[in-house]
Amino acid sequence: MKKRMSILALMMALMLTLVACGGKKGEPTPPAEGNEKVEDIKVGMVTDEGGVNDQSFNQSAWEGLQRASKELGVEAKYQESEQESDYAPNFETLLDADFDMMWGVGYKLAGAAYEAALNNPDKSYGVIDYSYDGNDDFPEGTPENMVGVIFHDEQSSFLAGYVAGYTTKTNKVGFVGGIEGAVIHKFEYGYTAGVDYAAKEQGKQIEVIRQYADSFGDAAKGKSIANSMFQKGADIVFHAAGGVGDGVIEAAKEQDKWAIGVDRDQNYLAPDNVLTSVIKRVDESIFKQVESFKDGKFEGGKTVLIGLQEGNFVGLADSSSKNVDGEVLKATDKIKEKIIAGEIVPPTDSQKYEEFVKALNK
Repeated sequence: MKKRMSILALMMALMLTLVACGGKKGEPTPPAEGNEKVEDIKVGMVTDEGGVNDQSFNQSAWEGLQRASKELGVEAKYQESEQESDYAPNFETLLDADFDMMWGVGYKLAGAAYEAALNNPDKSYGVIDYSYDGNDDFPEGTPENMVGVIFHDEQSSFLAGYVAGYTTKTNKVGFVGGIEGAVIHKFEYGYTAGVDYAAKEQGKQIEVIRQYADSFGDAAKGKSIANSMFQKGADIVFHAAGGVGDGVIEAAKEQDKWAIGVDRDQNYLAPDNVLTSVIKRVDESIFKQVESFKDGKFEGGKTVLIGLQEGNFVGLADSSSKNVDGEVLKATDKIKEKIIAGEIVPPTDSQKYEEFVKALNK
């Protein structure tokens, strides 16, 4: 009798265990439709070649996911890419691990992220610095399970150029880009226009030397380019080049010149030689999107454009007060207000830059 009771008790315990477990852990989570929270989610990201420790763009994105892990309780992971051919396999790795939301960090991952989103409509995707809307390469537009996030990088770069224009002693400054494209052009032309604006106010000419590294990870090349610019008389060099910028900052430190950082506050890399940094809150934008997803408010099928008007998603680093003259910072704050009000519209490409210069010189 006791044996039969023991068996019956064991069977009842097993049944209760099965009921408590419910469905299978890690079942695919469909894109939220705005009315249901998503619990126990897994969010991953795929870096570009700069890697997660690039002191810049990718690192900022990973910090956003780390914050989401800490504050929202999501599981976070990154897949690091060493070359372009790694993008698609890295998305597959996250998919095989049953991640619910996956991010491509940078415009170079736009194609791989797009294909992954189309092939897996029960998952959610995001891409930084790319818009599929109105793009001939992607006639179907942004997939319904995907969001694009792009920034007004030209606005923050304009502010940095304005600071450079009032700080230079040689009337010659530099710009180092990573790989040419629409995104980095916003940094280049926004910065150059800011320098021009400051020069106009002072009634003088300031030359901007510009060169691309054709890389986002070659720090040695960044250092070589920056040293060349310093030898030509530039005393300030702004980089928008990911890991390449580590070399630019190192050159500024060795030559006792100024560098301008990008994406994150890079003053800590050379406290006496990083004049300011152009901030791009990739971390904040990813965190907000993950938070919306977890709360059941994720909205796919569109591109989100953010800049000064939407808050502090772009701007200059708080550490600017360490090395930038106080009066220059006050003047820069006024320029910022003019950008927010639409009185100054920083250019994003060569054509808009030419139009800007013509209007400035009227």
